[in-house]
Amino acid sequence: MAAPGSVQIEPGKLEFALDVPFPSSREASIALQSLSPDREPRKGGISKILTLSGSTLSVRWTADEARILRVSVGAFMDNLSLVLETMEMFGPPLPQS
Repeated sequence: MAAPGSVQIEPGKLEFALDVPFPSSREASIALQSLSPDREPRKGGISKILTLSGSTLSVRWTADEARILRVSVGAFMDNLSLVLETMEMFGPPLPQS
């Protein structure tokens, strides 16, 4: 039996998880909104789930093949880097009204 809150994956599947801390929950939310629209180009073989907990953005991939997982994680990291550079360029977000 799995521990509460844990996720079981199918045998033979690969999994990769990444937690990205942000200075504030507002910045984490902006990153989530910026990165969420990107769907995986393949219909099968990989899934990506983004979640937000406070000021931490968590991403979890499950894939059938290492090559597919590597490409997806690499593309995500490129997009994350662009989001972080953009946030740095424009400064901290204004408070929500």
